[in-house]
Amino acid sequence: MKFRTRRRAAIAFVIALQMGVASAAAGAALARPLSARATDNSRVHWKQVTAGQVKIDGKAPPKWNIYQPDKKKLNYLVLILLGHRYLALNLRSETVYGVLPSDLQAAGEDFESDPLTKADRIVPSTDWTDKDVGPEQRIQLTLCDYGRTLEINLPHTLYLY
Repeated sequence: MKFRTRRRAAIAFVIALQMGVASAAAGAALARPLSARATDNSRVHWKQVTAGQVKIDGKAPPKWNIYQPDKKKLNYLVLILLGHRYLALNLRSETVYGVLPSDLQAAGEDFESDPLTKADRIVPSTDWTDKDVGPEQRIQLTLCDYGRTLEINLPHTLYLY
């Protein structure tokens, strides 16, 4: 049988399974491309933000860097290097996650990783503020484990269509 869409083929397969007609090999063949496609899309490519700025208690740390995903749909995520510590910030849920350096794979000046927002790596934070200050977005928060105020200035992303 020929099906016009993948969804119709999947529905026909489920019906066949319920009737006991389809084999396990056919199910594996149908599921394989979907799972392979899901793992390819779950990788995040982090690009360095050159115009950004990081401050701790009003002073720039000796070693810092800012990275954002290159995909527009993930622009609410920010990866920050503070000394030897990486932090992933979810600006929508106002959550900070600790990131192990082994989770990041270098790709030139950029990084690639699997999703870094894991519930077991949450870093306590309070006092989130997010302001639009002209050409940049200013995020301020307090890291509870340091007891210090973290300020991140991100330039607004310009999308030209």
